[in-house]
Amino acid sequence: MDYKKYIAEKITIEGIGAEELVELIALPPNTEMGDYALPCFKFAKLLRKSPVMIAEDLKNAFVTDEVIGEVSAVNGYVNFKINKSDFVASTLKRILSEKEAYGSSNEGEGKTICIDYSSINIAKPFHIGHLSTTVLGGALYRILSFLGYKTVGINHLGDYGTQFGKLISAYKRWGVKDEIEKGGIRALNELYVRFHQEAENHPEYDDEARAYFKKIEQGDEECQALFKWFKELTLKDVQKIYDLLDIRFDSYAGESFFSDKMQPIVDELKEKGLLQESRGAQVVDLEEYSMTPCMILKSDGSSLYATRDMAAATYRKKEYDFYKCLYVVAYQQNLHFKQFFKVLELMGKDWAKDLVHVAYGMVSLEEGTMSTRKGNVVFLEDVINKCIEKAYTIIDEKNPDLENKKDVAKKVGVGAVIFGALYNSKIKDIVFSYDKVLTFDGETSVYVQYTCARANSVLMKGGAPETFEVPELTASEIELTKALANFPETVKDAAEKYEPSYIARFAVDVAQKFNKFYIDCKILSVEDEKTRNFRLALTNATCQTLKNAFGLLGIGIPEKM
Repeated sequence: MDYKKYIAEKITIEGIGAEELVELIALPPNTEMGDYALPCFKFAKLLRKSPVMIAEDLKNAFVTDEVIGEVSAVNGYVNFKINKSDFVASTLKRILSEKEAYGSSNEGEGKTICIDYSSINIAKPFHIGHLSTTVLGGALYRILSFLGYKTVGINHLGDYGTQFGKLISAYKRWGVKDEIEKGGIRALNELYVRFHQEAENHPEYDDEARAYFKKIEQGDEECQALFKWFKELTLKDVQKIYDLLDIRFDSYAGESFFSDKMQPIVDELKEKGLLQESRGAQVVDLEEYSMTPCMILKSDGSSLYATRDMAAATYRKKEYDFYKCLYVVAYQQNLHFKQFFKVLELMGKDWAKDLVHVAYGMVSLEEGTMSTRKGNVVFLEDVINKCIEKAYTIIDEKNPDLENKKDVAKKVGVGAVIFGALYNSKIKDIVFSYDKVLTFDGETSVYVQYTCARANSVLMKGGAPETFEVPELTASEIELTKALANFPETVKDAAEKYEPSYIARFAVDVAQKFNKFYIDCKILSVEDEKTRNFRLALTNATCQTLKNAFGLLGIGIPEKM
């Protein structure tokens, strides 16, 4: 049962519809006051009464029944207490009948959402700085799909620019094909780093790099072949990481794909009188909107990120007719997105309002920021593998006879990396530390995974009854059920705010409440069959809900640990 909707439909306030009331009804901080609460402050102006009087009037008018057993008015809030037995029964039955679909909805049916995330650079390392965009984008992809949206995952590859001329220059000067084939992206990165080191003493190398990039643009056969090879080597290597993180994309259309789609944007800007010359460059003046000018063309006529991003957004609207187009990119690019969103709006693109920058915090090393040019990077693959190795060592010590130890260690290690990036609010900066990533105590994915393994062990011994009756309830049983009942709303909130951390924190909260229930209440050893079956059903519902939650984050849950 949707209790908020049920309560809202029983309340009559002139000028306020049931849908608006549903949005206002919240969970009170103190559960002793009630299970749901309606704040009345918003109605004061409309009804010309104090919130306290309005709450009292609504309480007196509300007719209690077998669903809502008690209503009270306190300090401008109307508090509702539900029939606990009915609530628990309906919640568990819903979870156990819907199973993998519990928490999902069809609210996004008929709507497409494009998600631009990960967006790796060709021939550059997939480092720890790419972790947030990759797992955050992947989680949003799953969450929005879970809510019925048609999601289009886009890996907007960084495959355009002078850096490819630098790489060709470096390869032709120092590269050995067999060594590059064997070393893959790391070998390419070593060439890139060496180029920048050597170019400090040989500035003519930069001129050569620009010339090689120009050859790529002009279709030079040799340079095009090398560029294609670099791209293939990169994608082959990064796919291993995407497989580990359970990340997939529907499009790999990168910057180079839009190289022939920028001129129409430039032409339209000229036609609409939006372009101005500034020191030889072509810009759109945004001073009126408290922004610096948005550069469209450099003085030499070459394009910039804004030009390519506007071409990409225009293409995506035409190709997918998106409801929303999300850009999962670090907050350092806030100005860039504000600028090109505004320019599209000034061009008369009414869909510019549907472009959303999902900003997240930066990742830095404890000793400072990373630099691909200087070679100061932490490869994401190394971080993941270290976590898997650490997990295997712990499992081997604590449970040496466990079957499929390698598979369990993989789920635990990968889960720790993903959870570490998603547990806190996305906008927070992360200072990367191996010690923190490899910690398996506290509010971690391992804690949730172990909770599920404990619950699975109970179910393997006691079974999972299909039918149950609700006995006299304990406080811990009610609190656990209430937590489970919050999952659909948590998923919806995570989608609306583009914040997977809501789901990560939900999972920890449920795990904590289950462990309290596990300690407070006998399950297998309780003599009363009615109570035993109910507690097994509650355990089963907890397992299912945690699996659903972690599935949305891209984290697997081992059956045994």
